[in-house]
Order: sequence, then structure tokens, then C-alpha cells
Amino acid sequence: MNASSPGLLPGRILIIDDEPDLRTLYELTLLRQGYRIEAASTLQQAREHLNAGRFDAVITDMRLPDGLGLELLRDLAQQQRAERCVVITAHGSAENAVEALKAGAFDYLTKPVDLKQFRSVVASAVQETRNVRLAGVKTEARAAVAGTMAPATARLADSAAILQKLVGETAVMRAVKSRILKVAGSMAPVLIRGESGTGKELVARAVHGCSHRASHPFVAVNCSAIPENLLEAEFFGARKGAYTGSMQDRLGYFQAAKGGTLFLDEIGDLPLAMQSKLLRAVQERTVRSLGSPLEDIVDVRIVSATHKDLAAGVESGSFRQDLYYRLNVIEIMVPPLRERLDDLPALCDALLARICHESGLDIPVLSLGIVAHLRTLPLNGNVRELENILHRAVALGEESLLQVERLADEPEVTVPENLQNFLDLQERNILVRVLHETGFNRTAAAVRLGLSLRQIRYRIARLGITTPGHDDAAEPIDDLA
Repeated sequence: MNASSPGLLPGRILIIDDEPDLRTLYELTLLRQGYRIEAASTLQQAREHLNAGRFDAVITDMRLPDGLGLELLRDLAQQQRAERCVVITAHGSAENAVEALKAGAFDYLTKPVDLKQFRSVVASAVQETRNVRLAGVKTEARAAVAGTMAPATARLADSAAILQKLVGETAVMRAVKSRILKVAGSMAPVLIRGESGTGKELVARAVHGCSHRASHPFVAVNCSAIPENLLEAEFFGARKGAYTGSMQDRLGYFQAAKGGTLFLDEIGDLPLAMQSKLLRAVQERTVRSLGSPLEDIVDVRIVSATHKDLAAGVESGSFRQDLYYRLNVIEIMVPPLRERLDDLPALCDALLARICHESGLDIPVLSLGIVAHLRTLPLNGNVRELENILHRAVALGEESLLQVERLADEPEVTVPENLQNFLDLQERNILVRVLHETGFNRTAAAVRLGLSLRQIRYRIARLGITTPGHDDAAEPIDDLA
């Protein structure tokens, strides 16, 4: 970010550090970026500066002669001030960093501070402060400041659109959306918890989409799907020749997510050996590619998700306690579907709209009786199970989804003695039904089923289906209708 962007005054920053050399280093670095700087060496002096005016960002050391920088964070929160605060901690004080994030810090840096990272974090903090202030501008005053408001209002509109993808307006879902908006403006790591199928990745994408990182990559990683011997190369990258079969340099997930969000799904399945390497990357914000002698600085926000009880994993020794506390700075709990059944109609409408759009079909009517029946099901697979039920109903082409009740009540499918015969019978029944509904028009039936004319002709012949005017097989179609 340019401190002197068109239409904006240069950012005004307060630096608080009791070491004169470090304070001067920070000042000179930011002055070269075009910021206006004020400095303080104690909490008391910092409070005097804050009482005298507004700033676009506050940078404070953790330990000061008359107290902790955390006290300043609490002051800013209590006064509901917009200034985003960056905390600088002593090298290795991971606990302090986590405590600062929980107290509301926008971000933290460890000593010795890397100046490139310092400039990037400060620019993000300044932008976030301005976004918060502009979001509070009254509607009637917006026209007068339209030139300076455009980025913030656009982001607010984007955030509203993103949250609409999280279907549901029950109290528990409104709480989830509210928490997403609160945490989006921070760099604090987020741990998303919830049962399988509740939509944890959607929540992670919403956190990213509502943040100042939205224009940068969102990289999703399923930790349980990567072979253990490839984890380090996948996460941190590898140089050509670093291992057998490595024919060229490759970026890891951390490098690919530069400036954006790295989403670690099923973090509870990460092996212990990799957990320690991940912890170092999160703490130090540096990674070393396999085969490289140098470390790369990585600017990513970590969002993790799990359906497991990580606290229990810590107790059993399967999950590192230090990594757990590092990742679980802010927690978002995604409720199971059984706790928000009033969202069922809206969820069904949204899921059917997507399913039918992908299939090129008209959206069928969902009767109140079917919704009432769905409410009685356990739906242990949550939204994913609901989606599967609707997928099957649409695939079988039942009018008004009346087939849902039968499908939902069915136990797990019994394994047939001859799988191919079973699948052929299902395919044949579907083809027969669609051919009847399209008046035996093969072209229309092919379009409805997403097939080419050649493909549907092949299936009709292979499955022994006879249509009026064609002798593709001996068995009449009416016998199977």
C-alpha cells in the first residue's frame, strides 16, 4: 500500500518502544514510505498521544517501562477505537504473541524485526483501520466522501455477498456470521471446529473473503490426503533434485498462499513430526524449501479446521500442545444441522438451485411435507448428507421430489451380488423414465441427461431398450415403465 494513495492523507502512525535505536529504525523505515510518525517510549506517553488525536495504526513493544503493550490494546478496545495495533514481541515469546492476538492485536512481529515484513504488516494495519472508520460513515454522508470510500464500501458489499453463501438465518448461524466479521480484520490464526459435513471450508473462505487479504490467494489443503513422505515438500516447497523424481523447483503451500490465507483442513490428522515443522513455520513466519540453504519469509494467515477434539488429542499425545495453542487463538464453532433445522427450507432451495444448474435441469418444487419429513431424519452427515439426498432425488427425476422420502428412509444400500447388473438396472430405469417424459425424443433425453446423441444411442442399444419406431432390442419399453 502506498501511504500517499490518491484521495487519502498520508497514514499517521504511533510507534511505542523504549529502545531509542529500535524506535529510530522503525521511524526511518516508515518515513521513507511516506507515513507521518509520532513516537513514545512509555505507556503514559502513548496514552497522551492517543488522547490528542487519531492514528491509522499503532505499533507497540510488548514490554515497556511502565507496563505491557497489552494494556494499550485493552484501552483501544474499551474505547472502541478503530486503530489497529501491531505488537512487537521478544524473539521466542510465542505465548506473548498468542496472548496479544487474543487481546485484539491486528498482528504481531518478533524481534529482530524483518523490515520488509514490517512494512507489509503496517500497510495492512493502516488499510484495515481506514476500512473500519469508513464502514462507520453515515449513509447520508457517503456521497461527500465517495472518492475515499470506494475501497471500503466495495469490501463491505463483498463481505455481505460472501456471508450470503453461508445459508441460514437461525440464531446459531447469525452468531457464526457475526464472528466471521469480527475476526476477519485480524491476522490471528482461526480454528474452525464442527462435525463432518457442516461447511467448515465455506466458513474458512468467508473469513478470507471478508478480510483485507481477499484479493490474494486462498489455498486449501486437506492434511489427511497427503502421503506422510510428501508433507514437507508439499507444505514448504522443494528445489530441483531435492528428492528422487524432483525435476524442477516447486512452490509449497505456504509460498503459494503468499499475502493470502492458508486453510489447513483436517489439521488433527497431521503427523507429529510434521506438526513440529508447522509450528516453527507459524511462529517464525519463515519456511525452508527442501534442498534450499535459505529461508523464505512467508506472509500468510493460518485458518485450520477439524472435526476432532484437539484438546483430547493433546491429552493423548497425538497433537502437540504448543501447536494447539498457536492455532486456536480464535475459535469458530460451526453448528450441526440438527441444531438449525429452521434453515432446512433455505438450504434445500440453495442446494437444489446449484444441483439443477449443474445438471441443466429445471428446479423442482419442494413440498412442505418433504421438508417436514427431512426434519425428522437424523442427518448425521449434516449439510453434505442433505445434499446427497437431494442429488439422488434429482438424478432419479421424480416429480416434485416425492422420491426424497423413500431415499431418505432407506438404510445403507445393500451390496448386490452382481454390481454391474445392479448398476445396469439403475441406468436402464433412469433412461426409460426420461425417454417416456420426453416423448421418446432421443435428442431431448440426451440433453436432459447431459449425454451426447451418440452416447444415449449406445446406452439404449447396450441396455436392450426398445423405443417406438426403432428395433434396438426385442424387449418392449412398456414392460419396464
